[in-house]
Amino acid sequence: MFTGASLRFVALLGLAATTLSAADAALTVDKNLPEYVAVDGGVSGSIVSIGSDTMNNMMALWGEGFSKIYPNVTIEIEGKGSSTAIPALVEGRSVVGPMSRKAKSKEIDAFKEKFGYAPVQLPTSIDMLAVYVNKDNPIKGLSLPQVDAMFSSTRKGGEAADITSWGQVGLTGAWGQGTVGLYGRNSASGTYGYFKKHALFKGDYKNSVKEQPGSSAVVQGVATDRFGVGYSGIGYKTADVRAIALSRKAGGELITAEPANAYSGKYPLSRFLLLTVNLKPGTSLDPLRREFVKYIFSQQGQQDVIKDGYLPVSAVVATKALASVGIK
Repeated sequence: MFTGASLRFVALLGLAATTLSAADAALTVDKNLPEYVAVDGGVSGSIVSIGSDTMNNMMALWGEGFSKIYPNVTIEIEGKGSSTAIPALVEGRSVVGPMSRKAKSKEIDAFKEKFGYAPVQLPTSIDMLAVYVNKDNPIKGLSLPQVDAMFSSTRKGGEAADITSWGQVGLTGAWGQGTVGLYGRNSASGTYGYFKKHALFKGDYKNSVKEQPGSSAVVQGVATDRFGVGYSGIGYKTADVRAIALSRKAGGELITAEPANAYSGKYPLSRFLLLTVNLKPGTSLDPLRREFVKYIFSQQGQQDVIKDGYLPVSAVVATKALASVGIK
């Protein structure tokens, strides 16, 4: 299983998946990934996906592409948060569980209690969790301790004071007088948990954070609030918001949310987007899930990743992921 701790190393391998132009960091799929070819006789059945809201659109794109190849396959997608993924697998209500974070130990324990082994998580793509401000906001960037002081009541990042106005982070005039409006996800969201761990230094959210039911709702909230700030996956970026640059520490280098910075590990909020599956060790995936997973890690599947605004994995990462579920 791939873990958050291995992201920097594995993401570096992902450089092979891209051709980055100096101007716009355009992405292309790793040429070493295979083209997906339909199996003789086809596959049929239903793929039920329950889990991450962040991955909703990507699951839909994969489902659409896969069902075009296999018209007798139906795809059902429910995205209410990563915390719903493993319970659905345990209860047999789904066959795949998209998650924007790695499984927690208590989730793995619950899965093991039911099946006697751990779930497998496949790194399907790379996301940059972005801190968004309104498109008109002139702020260049923030340090993670400043982000923490905005969103957290505990300020474990080290800032001495609570940040409630844009003037406290250097803006002047009318902007400096503006009260920061906070937008975030609910506790069922993997993005909520990831942001809490990595941007709030495991601290507590303020009660004033306006919890939204989905990633797009966070972005929409910031887009309509001149003084708003929120966090969401980079795939949900619109023309009405800006993903600001971030630094890991106060006074540190501001790193923009660009593909090259995610692949190098420089961007501080880079993460894998994962697909969780139930596979007993020593057994094989059923034909339907096997082909769906192969599609995800194919040229076509990774092109869907780019289409959704996320970053494709390299052939090296894909090969390792496929091997973890017995696919060569």
